[in-house]
Amino acid sequence: MMLRPVKMQSMVVKLMVFVGVAGLSYGATQRPDYDDTPNPEFLNPSWMASIPDDQLLSEVTMPGTHNTMALYGGIYAECQSWSLGSQLRAGVRFLDIRVRHVKGNLTLHHGVSYQRAHFGQVLEGVVDFLHEYPNETVLMRLREEFSETGDIYGAVVDYIHRYATWDVLWHSRLVPTMGEARGKLIILQEFSGPDLGMRYGSLDIADDWKVPTLLHVEQKWQSVYDHLEAAPTGDMGQIFLTYSSGAGVFAYPRAIAQRVNTQLYNYLKAKTDLNQRLGIICMDFPSAPMIQMIINFQLKDEIKRGRDINRDNRKAGSKYTISPLRKKMIKYLAVNA
Repeated sequence: MMLRPVKMQSMVVKLMVFVGVAGLSYGATQRPDYDDTPNPEFLNPSWMASIPDDQLLSEVTMPGTHNTMALYGGIYAECQSWSLGSQLRAGVRFLDIRVRHVKGNLTLHHGVSYQRAHFGQVLEGVVDFLHEYPNETVLMRLREEFSETGDIYGAVVDYIHRYATWDVLWHSRLVPTMGEARGKLIILQEFSGPDLGMRYGSLDIADDWKVPTLLHVEQKWQSVYDHLEAAPTGDMGQIFLTYSSGAGVFAYPRAIAQRVNTQLYNYLKAKTDLNQRLGIICMDFPSAPMIQMIINFQLKDEIKRGRDINRDNRKAGSKYTISPLRKKMIKYLAVNA
């Protein structure tokens, strides 16, 4: 009878090792698909300069980071190891920013874990980057976290006036062209209040982040795979956003990224046709080679020419003609407002 608790304890320990709580390698790792070292292997700060001005941003494939500022708090909270500046210079163009709202102050959090910074520092970092690289654009999901005021709009506006400029924002719910987006911060607003930019909910999003154990990694990867496969033939007037990140009680972000990033890397590497739209791919602990691989997937002029023939055949001198893609976007927003 006394052996049963011992046997049970042994089984629990083995399970814990398997699902990822024990057995973690704490040494920094830099692989082609995963990087939790302090600095990217190489930088790619101005890759958007080559994208045509008339291309809709929804047609651009770009890398992003989940919980962009989650650099502290231990294995359950940490999702990145590079600073904001390093992420932007490595080629990341989608940021996932979470703010705690207390009496007008917006501090950065991942759950309970304070990330040793405030929203103003994010704004300053983005503005400095866009001043240095004015041909680029940055998309920022912004939401409240670890507070439940439901009223961060006023504080966000205050921080914008204090740490950025009103003119740096994209002031429309419509998807901009690359030419319109250059030098702009596009806020993807996930909170109530007047428009500060686009609405986060207007995107086509796959974010199945709940991964209870490492036994569920394949289910997570299937969600990523399905959404990436749908992106090339999806609505070109709508931004596609796919999160490869995930976490659970027995599967923290590093453990998931070490596995899903490998599958994502192999998936992208196996594709021979880079002439397609995959949308935003949002990751934990991305590597510079993975970021470059994502950037390489861009629509070429000859493909877009066939798709956008109506845009090219607008009536001469019609200043107010709206492209078919924009009409679709306006209709979409009217239905989903």
